[in-house]
Amino acid sequence: MTPIQSIEDLEALYGTPGEASLVKVAHHLTPTYRAWIAQSRFCVVSTVGVEGTDGSPRGDNGPVVQELDEKTLLMPDWRGNQRLDTLRNIVSDGRVSLMFFVPGSNTVIRVNGTAVLTADSEVCSQFEQAGKHPVTVMVITISEVYSQCARALLRAKTWTSGDQSDGLPTVGDMLKEMTSGAIDGAAYDSEWAGRAAKTMW
Repeated sequence: MTPIQSIEDLEALYGTPGEASLVKVAHHLTPTYRAWIAQSRFCVVSTVGVEGTDGSPRGDNGPVVQELDEKTLLMPDWRGNQRLDTLRNIVSDGRVSLMFFVPGSNTVIRVNGTAVLTADSEVCSQFEQAGKHPVTVMVITISEVYSQCARALLRAKTWTSGDQSDGLPTVGDMLKEMTSGAIDGAAYDSEWAGRAAKTMW
């Protein structure tokens, strides 16, 4: 296998981008991008840091981000597994990319920019859920916002192919495998729903 080692060689394989793919890029929230992101309850956050790269799903029971102004988004960091991979990267590097999804739409909205974390109580209290607040909030400064080509979701039939989860390994199966059976995978799976319900926020 011969790797491609120059941008020139790469571009020669693909040709020139279409006009629509270039003119769609904004550097702040426009009315249409604002309306679309406000409907999204789920996004994937990508970061890079000294320990490597990270992609993390983020979801909420309402908009996954709030707009502070046309150049700034706020995202609460709700309880997870406490690994802090995304947050460590933001503290050490700050570059972020976000992909916003809405079920049923083959459009994906992408935001590239930088982020910092705040534990400011006034900011965190804006996101109260069930009497609880996030420990930190990501403050995301937008460099670019644009729509992603829909072909990937269309090819995968993301919203039309039905439930394909039958027979998939569970997290319990994975933990059992990774610990050579020290963790009881079946017990982990059976207890997970109840545990998650108590620790959602």
